[in-house]
Amino acid sequence: MGKTILVTGAATGFGRGVALGLARRGHRVVAGCQIWPQVWELRNACKAEDVEMQVVKLDVLDGIDRAKALELEIDVLHNNAGIMESGPMVEIPMSVFRSVFETNVFAALELAQGFARRMVKRGSGRIVWTSSVAGLVKVPFDGAYAASKHAVEAICSAMHEELKPHGVEVVTVNPGAYRTGFNDTGMESMDQWWDQADRVVPHWPVRELVHQHDPTEMIEAIIEVIEASNPPYRTVRPAAAESMVRKEQAEAWDRRA
Repeated sequence: MGKTILVTGAATGFGRGVALGLARRGHRVVAGCQIWPQVWELRNACKAEDVEMQVVKLDVLDGIDRAKALELEIDVLHNNAGIMESGPMVEIPMSVFRSVFETNVFAALELAQGFARRMVKRGSGRIVWTSSVAGLVKVPFDGAYAASKHAVEAICSAMHEELKPHGVEVVTVNPGAYRTGFNDTGMESMDQWWDQADRVVPHWPVRELVHQHDPTEMIEAIIEVIEASNPPYRTVRPAAAESMVRKEQAEAWDRRA
């Protein structure tokens, strides 16, 4: 029997691939898109590909959109919507830093809270958060995004323990660098404000991303996590990224100033 799944940030990238993949596998999918043109485009794509999927407007920062989404009865929330803003920590404008947390942390938590309360009442449900490898390691020049994903990791760790006794599962998926365009535009984002003041710390030392992976691997892993009867708490892809995370976390104990 198929599940009812809400995927946020479904217009592009992992969200789009996961939503379409789940729909093709017979699940009832609600795909949330940030703006109306994305809704229209994805609906037309579903028609062209003969995929049955409900596509709705869901800007996670919009209280009206969140309230509308919370009317849904779902088995799984895939908290996937997110943004990336880059820049050295001593240079990034606080308004930009706050915007990352508003989307990646606060809005996502509000949705998770709303659905989790109803899941607890019925004694079942699953919340899958798109975290990141950046939530597990240091990421110079991308500290705002990494900090938001470290916050996601802390939230998920707490929610996992708090909700498990009530039959509600909380798990994370942690992508490394994949060719969705997310990393490329995230690195470019600092160009919007960089020249507006004198800087004491240099720009990104390297701007070209040459070792990004095919996103199909991550999309398939997320679908597996959503469908599994007993998924792992954390799913890191690619395998090389998992090895890097484990190594860096071990080395952190011996790091010196």
